Amino acid sequence: MRERYNPQEIEPKWQARWADAKLYHVTESSHKPHFYSLVMFPYPSGDLHMGHMRNYAIGDLVARYKTMQGFNVLNPMGWDAFGLPAENAAIKVGVHPAINTYKNISRMKEQFYKMGICYDWDREVTSCDPSYYKWTQWLFALFYKMGLAYKKKAPANWCPSCATVLANEQVVDGACERCGTTVTKKDLEQWFFRITAYADRLLKDLDLLGGWPERVRTMQRNWIGRSEGCEAEFGIEGSDERIRVFTTRPDTLYGVTFMVLAPEHPLVEKLTTPDHRVEVKAYAEQARRQSEVERLSAELDKTGVFTGSYAINLLNGKKVPIWVADYVLMGYGTGAVMGVPAHDERDHAFAHKYGIPIITVIEPKPDDAQGKERLAASEHPDLYIDPGVMVNSGTFTGTGNIEGKQAICDYLEQKGFGAKTVVYRLRDWLISRQRYWGAPIPIVYCDKCGTQLVPDDQLPVLLPPNVDFRPTGESPLTRVPEFVNTTCPQCGGPARRETDTMDTFVCSSWYYFRYADPHNSEEPFSKDKVDYWEPVDQYTGGVEHAILHLMYSRFFTKVLYDAGLVPNVEPFTRLFTQGMIYKDGAKMSKSKGNVVPVDDMVGSHGADTARLFILFVSPPEMDAEWSDQGVEGSYRFLGRVWRMIDERVHVDASAPIDSESLDEEDRDLLRMVHKTIRRVTDDIERFHLNTGVSAIMELTNAMTAYVEAHGVTPVFNEAAENLLLLLAPFAPHIAEELWHTAGGQDSVHKQSWPAYSESLAAEEQVTIVLQVNGKVKDRLTVPVDISEEEAKKLALENNRVKSSLDGRQVRRIVYVPQRLINVVI
Repeated sequence: MRERYNPQEIEPKWQARWADAKLYHVTESSHKPHFYSLVMFPYPSGDLHMGHMRNYAIGDLVARYKTMQGFNVLNPMGWDAFGLPAENAAIKVGVHPAINTYKNISRMKEQFYKMGICYDWDREVTSCDPSYYKWTQWLFALFYKMGLAYKKKAPANWCPSCATVLANEQVVDGACERCGTTVTKKDLEQWFFRITAYADRLLKDLDLLGGWPERVRTMQRNWIGRSEGCEAEFGIEGSDERIRVFTTRPDTLYGVTFMVLAPEHPLVEKLTTPDHRVEVKAYAEQARRQSEVERLSAELDKTGVFTGSYAINLLNGKKVPIWVADYVLMGYGTGAVMGVPAHDERDHAFAHKYGIPIITVIEPKPDDAQGKERLAASEHPDLYIDPGVMVNSGTFTGTGNIEGKQAICDYLEQKGFGAKTVVYRLRDWLISRQRYWGAPIPIVYCDKCGTQLVPDDQLPVLLPPNVDFRPTGESPLTRVPEFVNTTCPQCGGPARRETDTMDTFVCSSWYYFRYADPHNSEEPFSKDKVDYWEPVDQYTGGVEHAILHLMYSRFFTKVLYDAGLVPNVEPFTRLFTQGMIYKDGAKMSKSKGNVVPVDDMVGSHGADTARLFILFVSPPEMDAEWSDQGVEGSYRFLGRVWRMIDERVHVDASAPIDSESLDEEDRDLLRMVHKTIRRVTDDIERFHLNTGVSAIMELTNAMTAYVEAHGVTPVFNEAAENLLLLLAPFAPHIAEELWHTAGGQDSVHKQSWPAYSESLAAEEQVTIVLQVNGKVKDRLTVPVDISEEEAKKLALENNRVKSSLDGRQVRRIVYVPQRLINVVI
């Protein structure tokens, strides 16, 4: 009797052989077509668990599959090693970030190895290594020279727990995305990347990304937030200054009855009269303590305070009060909003609360009886937000409001009161961090020469190793005189280094280019090598990166394209976002105590069982619940494959099989083999990996029944060969072991992906729906090549159809080949 399936014995053996053979090492000299498969590189902040492994198992499957298809596959791995995750992990265990980071990298590589995840480790990159962040600094300098990096004082998102600023994209529901602490505002001098200069291209080029999930493209569209409208100016009573507002509803300008400024607006202090100063100051300070999410919440009542000053509507000369309200943000539009309470729900509520007049300037058209009835019957008959005709609007009265938008914009431009414009929700990317563990910003400050870039030949600016890196609210580097004090590259005099470090997303926005040429010490990457590999053909990772990493990477790629360094305007041709693995109803997390450790899983059931389960448990884009019973089921399945393919089976001795000469049972098995090849191939291409596993299981069941009845035959040998080839990307160790058990030469992973015969894979029978007057009565299984005449005859002989006819005359019979027959009576 055959030895039982023992993954703990076979898996380490093949992992060692694959590593020695550098199975997935590639160069640019191959004659094969190239394919770049990439999984988002991880934060090295601790042990991996099975919740993490779904991502890597999918990526490994893609790389193995495309290699078998004959591609020269680049499948690299590296480490997103700078930033808050790694630094916080180091603080937690009380060791230097470098020591803890490299320790975690070593541990995680070991876990990848145990899971049979194969990478080209010769291309490994680590973002905290000076050989990498030298080029991160070089790219900062490139952005600076292109006018895309600048420093300014601005209110910044501040995480009190992490003691650092956050980009807008790193604030989720008003809290820090890393630690969950409520985010506040703090005025700081900060470095920014001018991503807004690329807003229109980032938006338009989403149309190029047909291989991305629509929900990711929608999230990016919404974050970029393009709005067309016009910028209108309002005068200020007793002042020559003007207030600018952006509006998408210029047709309502005659209905403005108040003006609202953000508490941070620079005009607030100037316009607040002495008798309102105390109240306005207290209100502004309170607003700054709130998160943007709180200020914009639709569930909270809108509040505000009057400044004591008035604006002048330049269209009609009317005076309107200027208020300060927390629902207006300085970072969006101009930081000023016009209040039109008759035609905006928020403005309407605000006006009613504070007794501000309401002037109707749009009403239903004269022939819109339904619109007039709805307005009269509504709870707020002084609020109308539908299309209509302009009233109380000077010379524009009687104009349809849709046409009025354009007409008012034109009028504002003629009078010099405003102009048509486009605004974006997207803000410039704040990259400064007041933390130690990040790439130093390569800038020095000289009292004589001003702000200076560190010259290329002085890069990298190295992080000093001996630093008290605990967060205090200012960069730990400020407390290291030997780092801070330097010489000016322009005049040679004394200068000070910038002490902020870069956001870790800067490091991860270009790493996929470095994989093409990871050991280049003269430039970030060779253009020839990037031209060969880029763009990434298949990118795999979590949807939580839809706005952060993916948006920033697209921005970086466009800048590098404009600089002539890369050939592509988009970094990733296809994107797949996998779902999360849950256990006990919650996302796997160490803090929740519900993780399944990689080592435990490999030790008890083996890597192949773990891989097969997480690929089979659900559609891979959906979240899935960990199931011990499901793991056992996957283990039992691999045991069945193990017992079925033994020394009697020969995968390389099969002569071509003439399917026409086979008996019915042999032909049935051969047909199922070819159908399965087609199904699994199609399922991998569509990322329907769970149904691909299901198809392999169905073939295994059929083969088990066949071999028990007929023993090992040439047809069974062919089935076994194809089964192992199909199984190889899903469960690589057992496929490799059984391939060699059955006499296979070289590695199973170096074999060609199986091809299927169209004729053998075609269905022999189809199910036709039977209808009477369009209502389903029954279904009929018929040969796929049945004639129309025969199909209609069988339909009329069907008992349920005859019962429905009840002797009535058949007027006609509608026949849709291989789909349905509808008997019309």
